[in-house]
Amino acid sequence: MLARVADRRAPPALMGVLNVTPDSFSDGGEFSDHFLAVAQARVLIAEGADIIDIGGESTRPGAVPISADEECARVIPVIEQLRRESEVFISIDTSKAEVMRAAVNAGASLINDVFALRQPGALSAAAELKVPVCIMHMLGEPGSMQTAPAYPNVVKAVLEFLDLRAQQCVAGGIQPQHIWVDPGFGFGKTLAHNLQLLARLGDLCALGYPVLAGLSRKSMIGALTGRDVSHRVAGSVAAALIAYQRGARVLRVHDVAQTRDALRVAHAVAELN
Repeated sequence: MLARVADRRAPPALMGVLNVTPDSFSDGGEFSDHFLAVAQARVLIAEGADIIDIGGESTRPGAVPISADEECARVIPVIEQLRRESEVFISIDTSKAEVMRAAVNAGASLINDVFALRQPGALSAAAELKVPVCIMHMLGEPGSMQTAPAYPNVVKAVLEFLDLRAQQCVAGGIQPQHIWVDPGFGFGKTLAHNLQLLARLGDLCALGYPVLAGLSRKSMIGALTGRDVSHRVAGSVAAALIAYQRGARVLRVHDVAQTRDALRVAHAVAELN
């Protein structure tokens, strides 16, 4: 997977979203049962997901934190079952060191952290586990991040944060080739901020780390289309294509099959250039 993501000539990897939570913004509660979660993972894999991103704690605006024990109880059985029956690349979407360790021991191969390994013990745990990490930019924390976010220059702020944080991760023992970066669409950003970041995503790619873009079904899609969260597939696919065209190497999506088909067309044309 690392070689695939690093190869700019290859199509981007598709990361299928699997929220094992009761309160995530899009599919909260749909897959909180472990058996339903594994069944949904099978669907995502059949549709073409290269990575399954499993999260046990909602990071939607206003989300309430949960304990590491509760988070583990939600995600570990799903990871264990999925690893028993599939070789798919599994990502654990968490910010807690204890959950990182338990998830990797259960079979996860990637840590996807909205706090960019800034929570207590997270950086040292990730370095110890020796797996790839995705570090994300977020203004504040989920409970308050959408309360009037402001930047002198959002693109400059996100680039500087991720560049510095990647350097700190390397200094903390993480191999440079194990670092992916995510601008954090919707995490402490207005619609205008999100659009500026998407338009300038190539600037982030120029840092030299694979870029993950997670735009699927987010409020920016709703604001632009007027659609509620269950009717944002077309807008989400369009945003994913724009991110791909600007250099994103991983696309985090709910609607894998639709995004895969659109990418196949776009990539076929891109190969002619």
